[in-house]
Amino acid sequence: MQRKRVLYSKGAVCRWARGRPTCLSVLFWLAAAPGLAHAADRYAGMCQPEARSRIYNPQGTMLWGTRQDWDPAAAPDERQSVMVSVGLEKPVRGPARALELREGRLLPVAPGAGASLDGTVLRGSSSSGQPVEVAICGAEPVAGDGGGYVRYRIQAWNPVAGTWENPCARTSAVGDPRALAVDGVWDGSGVRRDVRGKFTFACENGAIAKCVGWGYSPWSSREGQPLAELHQACTRMARADYCGDGRSHTVQGTMIDIYDTLGVQKADARSTALANAFEATWSVDGATCLAATRSGQPLDAVLRECPARFEWKEMDLGGGDRCLARRTGEEHPDARLRTRIIPHAPPASGQHMPPPRPRAGL
Repeated sequence: MQRKRVLYSKGAVCRWARGRPTCLSVLFWLAAAPGLAHAADRYAGMCQPEARSRIYNPQGTMLWGTRQDWDPAAAPDERQSVMVSVGLEKPVRGPARALELREGRLLPVAPGAGASLDGTVLRGSSSSGQPVEVAICGAEPVAGDGGGYVRYRIQAWNPVAGTWENPCARTSAVGDPRALAVDGVWDGSGVRRDVRGKFTFACENGAIAKCVGWGYSPWSSREGQPLAELHQACTRMARADYCGDGRSHTVQGTMIDIYDTLGVQKADARSTALANAFEATWSVDGATCLAATRSGQPLDAVLRECPARFEWKEMDLGGGDRCLARRTGEEHPDARLRTRIIPHAPPASGQHMPPPRPRAGL
């Protein structure tokens, strides 16, 4: 039996059969191998400018700040995300064999790999466990306490549309959001865990990134106290996750005053002067004592959502803050992070109103 030989020439692939070559064009040959052609075209299209979407996600309720599903027709679920974690090891593409995360900055592990990570494609996963590829398209350093951090422009492969897209949810205020690299992984209930070799690309319209912007960088410290727990408590507070189960109780436009015992955020004089403005104190797993709800629903309605968590027991926290219900069995619940609700009303005619403080319902 005659052995068949394959000959490659410019623009053609030829196979010898019966003493003569049969040639196919390279383009036709690639079309017959769609996996190779698709892969080449797929990565060539990443990090390109995108058309602006007119679909906005609900503000104030997002944890990761990402799109909830690639399918625009999918039912909304604030505890779902197209990207909840990203791996540091074995990138799909890029100059480095692995990355490391230092205080909000991604760095190549391999020496001589270069400082730029543009074009690096990392392996991530969605809340449903589906794999997702994430491309780093740019980096923007941000100055701040503790040396600042970096805002990354990212794109992820959308398997539904077959294109590279920004996985961060757009809003009317932030139409082209960036992402922060934050150590740890959050699940749909809002619980944060350390997972070896993984981190979160937290988009700036979500609570994880917002809390970094408000000064609670989890890699920083204040007066010798690490801010990691205050950052986690802030992610609960920003979404009004009273029960600590991932359910949000805030609405768009609700203004709140944030303040803490370390002085990262200090109480605004306008909120201090308001009667019955105190809302809650917060810890890593939700509210610890409650006086009012951000959405305006009755307090007992929230308590019925997690009946074993709170008991009707008043507590004076000082400074005009008084809660009506507190954690069951806790005489002195964690009160390091507190919030007051600010009525949203326009200033009187001719009166200048200073810029508002951070708002969870933005």
